[in-house]
Amino acid sequence: MSKTPQEIVELLYQLLERSYSPYSGFAVAAVIKSGSGRLYGGVNVENAAYPLSRCAEQSATLQMVSAGEREIAEVWVLSRGAQPATPCGGCRQVLSEFAHPGVPVHCLSADGPELHTTVGALLPHAFGKQYLQPDQD
Repeated sequence: MSKTPQEIVELLYQLLERSYSPYSGFAVAAVIKSGSGRLYGGVNVENAAYPLSRCAEQSATLQMVSAGEREIAEVWVLSRGAQPATPCGGCRQVLSEFAHPGVPVHCLSADGPELHTTVGALLPHAFGKQYLQPDQD
């Protein structure tokens, strides 16, 4: 059953409460809609050893891949604050592995502002599989 945008936003708010962000205090939730239409949620999970922390977008993508899916159809991100937080550079690269450049990315702020963009706009000229394939002349 396909969820409406409002239902996805409600899910994002539920997920936001599960964020583990004791160091930054910056909670983030993400929902990935896969090519099959299933939804995968994730939250940021911080660690006292900062490099081991994971972003919400990565958490959601890992859930999708763990379920056996490989195609992102849409991305939703929710954070608290005056500005909508966009995926960080690392998350942009992770998203680009499973999403074509035209996939919509909806960045929402709990305070109201929204940014609607695409994976390609967030990461133009992404490094991808095409660089790892030998030229086929």
